[in-house]
Amino acid sequence: MEARFLQIGLGLVLLLAAQHTPAVAIPGPECPTKCGEVDIQYPFGIGDNCSLSSGFNASCQEVQRGVHKPFLGDIELLNISLANGTIREMSPISTYCYNSSGLMHRHTWLFDASHSPYRFSDVQNKFTVIGCNTLAYIYADSTGTGYQSGCVSTCQNLTDLADGSCSGLGCCQTSIPKGMGYYAVGFDSGFNTSQIWNFSRCSYAVLMEAEAFNFSTAYISTTEFNDTNTGRAPVVMDWAIRNGTMSLQCEEAELNKTGTYACLSSNSVCVDSRNGPGYLCNCSQGYEGNPYLPYGCHDADECRNSPCPSEGVCHNTEGGYQCSCRAGRKFSKQSNTCSLDVGLIIGVTAGFLVLVIFSFLGYMILQKRKLTKVKHEYFSQHGGMILFERMRSEKGLAFMVFSEAEIVQSTNNYDRSRIIGKGGHGTVYKGIVKGSMPVAIKRCALVDERQKKEFGQEMLILSQINHKNIVKLVGCCLEVEVPMLVYEFIPNGTLFELIHGKNQALQISFSTLLRIAHEAAEGLNFLHSYASPPIIHGDVKTANILLDENYMAKVSDFGASILAPSDKEQYVTMVQGTCGYLDPEYMLTCQLTEKSDVFSFGVILLEVLTGQEPLKLNGPETERSLSSNFLSAMKENNLDAVLPSHVKGQESNELIRGLAELAKQCLDMCGSNRPSMKEIADELGRLRKLSPHPWVQIDAEMETQSLLSGASIGSFEIEGATSGYPTQEGENLPMNPRSSYYAR
Repeated sequence: MEARFLQIGLGLVLLLAAQHTPAVAIPGPECPTKCGEVDIQYPFGIGDNCSLSSGFNASCQEVQRGVHKPFLGDIELLNISLANGTIREMSPISTYCYNSSGLMHRHTWLFDASHSPYRFSDVQNKFTVIGCNTLAYIYADSTGTGYQSGCVSTCQNLTDLADGSCSGLGCCQTSIPKGMGYYAVGFDSGFNTSQIWNFSRCSYAVLMEAEAFNFSTAYISTTEFNDTNTGRAPVVMDWAIRNGTMSLQCEEAELNKTGTYACLSSNSVCVDSRNGPGYLCNCSQGYEGNPYLPYGCHDADECRNSPCPSEGVCHNTEGGYQCSCRAGRKFSKQSNTCSLDVGLIIGVTAGFLVLVIFSFLGYMILQKRKLTKVKHEYFSQHGGMILFERMRSEKGLAFMVFSEAEIVQSTNNYDRSRIIGKGGHGTVYKGIVKGSMPVAIKRCALVDERQKKEFGQEMLILSQINHKNIVKLVGCCLEVEVPMLVYEFIPNGTLFELIHGKNQALQISFSTLLRIAHEAAEGLNFLHSYASPPIIHGDVKTANILLDENYMAKVSDFGASILAPSDKEQYVTMVQGTCGYLDPEYMLTCQLTEKSDVFSFGVILLEVLTGQEPLKLNGPETERSLSSNFLSAMKENNLDAVLPSHVKGQESNELIRGLAELAKQCLDMCGSNRPSMKEIADELGRLRKLSPHPWVQIDAEMETQSLLSGASIGSFEIEGATSGYPTQEGENLPMNPRSSYYAR
């Protein structure tokens, strides 16, 4: 029983030993590594158990006394290359000769390596034929059914031949395909050289190393019979690990590393054979030696070949090398040179500059933080935080808050050529924002503390006004000491210019002026009735009614505007409005209401009706106020005294009388007796429907077309006109003739 257990244990030990024993034979120290002048490197070997397989077995034979050469079979081995996977051997030359009697002597050879690790190199070998009137064939198998090719060599005159030239005259060469492990030679007997006695009577054919062959005319010029079969020529063979079960490519062979995998070195890589099946082993980059031995690949000393520049020092590393240069110089891997270490010089030189720059940057950062803090204080002071909170809560609010940098850029740093309006308390610039949108930017010179506190709330309300007859507030800039407003750009001047301009050639029709007045009334009605809370304009006048590219009315200038007071006891203590348009009731009570705007609009109706300015500084004191003169004329039933002749001649009495009556109601001394702006807008709409005479209508249409087709309002010379930019104290800003007018 004990013997039985002992047998089982011994069997297990032998099995484990077999599993850990490499299947690939490793040559022992007794195996010779040289024969004559040829190194015999594993997987090749001489003797038993000295090679990887029988196909790599070589013999070392004494060819002369004391001279030994290696042979693979009966073929002399010239050298072995592990890196290239090639060997060089001496291949016999086939001959085809005729003697002087015309008898043929043929010695043809075949070379069969089809069952070995070798294939003829298609890159380094060529089938070479020498002779005159010669056709030789090369066969890739013994049956003659596989690949075959031929080469023809002819001669005409000896002078046609040239040393080193193998192009068909006396010599020809042809390439072979990949994968050939067998070749045989045949000559075509129809090409008889026995009749060409002035040339050699022999022809030669061999598969040989192309680089080792150099044609000589002496091969052809001899006429002596040279029937030998001892000629040899070198041939290059590609070899690979392809014997038996090891005829695998790398991917399959690496899966069998514990079996017959031949790349035993840890620093080796497998490479697929380029000529037939199988694989080769190479040492990894930076290593050299024999990859077929367990520790055969060792670190290559690249420094022995001086890869570094002459002034540099090479340091060998595991699997590579490094170059260094003496102090003050730097190695460049791209150009492999030691150049001046500019970085070190620049570093030392620039140290002080860096210190200065960092100090300067620190100072600039400190100043920038101070500026940012000031801007934030201005932003909060002007109600920016309240504005942002409301903008977040009210979705769809089309209002932009511009930075100071954006405003500076849009006005080209407040260039003088961009000024479209200027006065003692503010300047208006034309700017371009968002790439192409023209805007008018009001840069106020002074804002009092009360306006600063209410600015954010007022901007939020004004930003929600979206009416075709009200100039739209696009946005604002709050991070400056005095807030700046950004309005849409209106190009065609004001209603004041249209009525009172010196250039009378335009002959504005009454119906056009009435239309503009009606549109202005619609805009004011929107402020009073639809804004939440209602907005009182506070400075209604013809200079604050702008005209767009289609001469549509746009109510502007909300600088004097206030929100409708919720507390009836709330009063406005600062004088609002413009002389000639001021509500007398407001002058007594200091309470600004919607009816204050109605009174001012009544003065606008008088300007449309009479063509006169609201206040004349010259002339008798009793005739200076247009509203007083008008009310006196209405009281005396003498309206014709204040009407111009062209209005009396063109318009119907009903229209004139209706408009005068509406103006009279607006100018009532008691605000409660005045109509609302909605009633005024409705009445103006009704009056516009009163058709003028047909010829007057045609003239009005022609006049409107003339306006839209290019009549320039800039041709007016303004006399006593007030601008669309009243200041905080009611001061009027004189404008350039082509200026547009916007709210403060």
